[in-house]
Amino acid sequence: MMRIEETDITKLKVDAIVNAANAELGGGTGVNGAIQRAAGPALLKACLALGGCATGDAKATPGFKLPAKYVFHAVGPIWSGGRNREPELLASCYNRVMDLAAEYGVTSLAVPAISCGVYGYPVDLAARIAIDTLRARQPQSAVEEIIVALIDPEALSAYRAVLD
Repeated sequence: MMRIEETDITKLKVDAIVNAANAELGGGTGVNGAIQRAAGPALLKACLALGGCATGDAKATPGFKLPAKYVFHAVGPIWSGGRNREPELLASCYNRVMDLAAEYGVTSLAVPAISCGVYGYPVDLAARIAIDTLRARQPQSAVEEIIVALIDPEALSAYRAVLD
């Protein structure tokens, strides 16, 4: 099952949440900043020990003070008009998240709108890639529940349009 919820991803009691991370896996703004604050300083320390993450990839840490057991830190592409493989890299983020879900035995997962904040990815294009990629991977996985956790009204509308 996949659903869209207007909710704070840091409050969800799921096996793993996805962080829209930067390549350094350092602190940040938006979803990344909210997750870092809610998880506590141990999360940043664990992230920095991972040595960064390539765009289109994802790495895992414990959830620390979050209700989620794990945080999957996915580095989405910065939008530059679609000329630098952005759709391929964004799909790769969601594929890597599903790979990590299999590796860590995750059955419930919450994802944000990766790359749609400060990275400027057009939300309607990102929604199609996210939903299509997750839909394609979910049937072959143990992930029973995917929550697309959003707070931005434009993102909610775009993701709901694609899911419906």
